[in-house]
Amino acid sequence: MSENIFELELTTLYAISQKIGQALQLEQTLTGILGILSKNLSMERGTVTLKEKGTGMLKIIASHGLDPCEQKRGVYHPGEGITGAIFETAQPFAVPDIGKEPLFLNRTQARSLTKNSLAFIGVPILLNTEPVGVLSVDRLFGPEVAFKEDIRFLTIVAALMAQFVQLNQHVAQREEHLLTENRSLRAEVSAKYNHFFAVGVSPAMQTLNKLIQKVAPSRASVLLLGESGTGKTLTARIIHELSERRRNPFAKVNCAALPDNLIESELFGHERGAFTGATQLKIGRLEEAHSGTVFLDEIGELPLAVQAKLLRFLQEREFERLGSTQTRKVDVRIIAATNVDLNQAVEEGRFRSDLFYRLNVFPISIPPLRQRKADLPLLVEYFITKNAREYGRNFYFSSECMEIMSAYHWPGNVRELENLVERVAIMADSSQIDTKMLPEYLFNRKSGSSYDAPLEAATSRLEMMERETVLEALARNGWVQQKAAREIGLTLRQMGYRVKKFKLARIIRENKQRNLQYRSLSN
Repeated sequence: MSENIFELELTTLYAISQKIGQALQLEQTLTGILGILSKNLSMERGTVTLKEKGTGMLKIIASHGLDPCEQKRGVYHPGEGITGAIFETAQPFAVPDIGKEPLFLNRTQARSLTKNSLAFIGVPILLNTEPVGVLSVDRLFGPEVAFKEDIRFLTIVAALMAQFVQLNQHVAQREEHLLTENRSLRAEVSAKYNHFFAVGVSPAMQTLNKLIQKVAPSRASVLLLGESGTGKTLTARIIHELSERRRNPFAKVNCAALPDNLIESELFGHERGAFTGATQLKIGRLEEAHSGTVFLDEIGELPLAVQAKLLRFLQEREFERLGSTQTRKVDVRIIAATNVDLNQAVEEGRFRSDLFYRLNVFPISIPPLRQRKADLPLLVEYFITKNAREYGRNFYFSSECMEIMSAYHWPGNVRELENLVERVAIMADSSQIDTKMLPEYLFNRKSGSSYDAPLEAATSRLEMMERETVLEALARNGWVQQKAAREIGLTLRQMGYRVKKFKLARIIRENKQRNLQYRSLSN
């Protein structure tokens, strides 16, 4: 191979490599590569034929030197003509004179005027040793260069094209997977949405329904208030699905689930080297959810330093990643949720008042289950149906069971009810569930128990209910804070804060000692 041809090949391959940035526009990229071959190597015509996924036919998807009508005619069965033969055998093919080759079909009719004076070369486009298409050209280097040089160089170009094809296939598969997942998720959310309100016949749930319908189409920030287990995350998702942002991302951030030194990075992202352990760039949830919705759960647990940065974002819709001075702008809707009294947190200096006012544009209170007892029978029926499908058991609660469940005030709310029905579904030996199948704590509703100490300096009814919820969860879980926290949807840190806030340490200690004494006597 002459030095001149070697330089031409290097120049051509370098030009082709510059097309990598356009790789996801496959037809445009392949057409551009054929244009490079024509410009650098004086190729008169060239085509790229790929196997069509649906039909299995070989179809020209990129060409140089063919008009649109000629390209459209370039369709072959595998094994048909030279192109089909190259594809089927996965071997290159060279024709010194297409006028003397019976396999040459000239289906595009682009070479009719010069049929007796053209050479033709084709090589397979192989992906993991399997043919996916054919690259064919008129002679590249001219009669002074052997065919094997044309074939060798075209094989290299075809290998590059195969990588472009593979990249597009991976992207297409991923998009198909995401679309399927998205459709599934939308169907799931739609089903949950329908059930959420289908089992909500109480006035409280009807009011909630109207509020959601009102605020969803707007751009306003929403603050969801309510106890653990009432459905705040589901409500946030419903608001997103009913908004104009429904086709865009919905990102969830639990402000209590991450340490203080990581929550800022989770929200806003960081640059490589921003802090110890930041070995690579991280895009924050706000950036990821551009044009969508960000749901900030447990917003009351957000550290004060991060509250200031979130406030600035809400005011100006801009921020900087950790370790960066570049200001970025994104368009996201903020939905926040909390099960604590933010007014009190503001008074105690644990939450910024200006951030509270920014978030509190449209507050929605999610009613606890004890305030929507009219929905209890429908909820029970819904969860029975759900568990019957999963465990293959049909059952129902006796009237006595329903009376006891109606009298219970459900501190864990709908989540606690769902867990109870699932437990019964697992344990049930008969179709009718009687009272002996119910957990003991449902019957312990008498006041004056060992953990029913008076609340000193109670500032709100919400606090009293929250304290009672924590105490009852601790009692049901043997006064083990970690188990109680898990049951009512709190982190251990959140539980520790509430134990300190409500001065429960002595009560926990005394009841643990009492349990130990009881076990000792029993043994």
